[in-house]
Amino acid sequence: MNPKTRAKINQANAQHSTGPRTDEGKERSSLNAIKHGLTSQAILLPTEDAAAYEQHVREHITAYHPQDPIEKQLVQLIADLGWRLNRITILETDLLTKPVAGSLTEQTRALATLSMHQHRLGRQFQSAVKQLREIQAERKAEQSKQMINAASLFQMHQDKAIPYDPAEDGFVFSIEEIKTYVHRQARLEQAEEAEEERLEECA
Repeated sequence: MNPKTRAKINQANAQHSTGPRTDEGKERSSLNAIKHGLTSQAILLPTEDAAAYEQHVREHITAYHPQDPIEKQLVQLIADLGWRLNRITILETDLLTKPVAGSLTEQTRALATLSMHQHRLGRQFQSAVKQLREIQAERKAEQSKQMINAASLFQMHQDKAIPYDPAEDGFVFSIEEIKTYVHRQARLEQAEEAEEERLEECA
């Protein structure tokens, strides 16, 4: 088929296009990336509450307590993905409960599009949460090991009545943090001994 014939066929097909032509039709079918913002680079849409978004991010920071740039970046990603997932719920509710101009087919397509984005964002959300938890678990395990070592050195200095500076051994803990840990461990040992005595009395 020569190019001229193909061009004529394309023009003829375009005349039968089911795409929106009027302003009303374009508005009716405007559930796209620009409107729902689920594929855009910008997280916050012009119609959304910036203060609510900031509060949403702060709640995630409070919940996850990120300690380094990587953890902070992951928490930000989780918050952004969660924000977009919440947006999908609102859009789905609007489609199902409010009168929508247009055919049932258009509404069904819009719901299918939202469902597709929901599954995609949901997978990304779960992956980010899993990665963050793994990183934080490794960090906490290392911190726990380091705290045990720091507490042992602190107690050795205490026994010898020598001042102890954790930084000299490369620890990032403060003396107060080490003292709190030592005190907590002593209390836990006392609780275990008390529980053993109670069990012996009941035997």
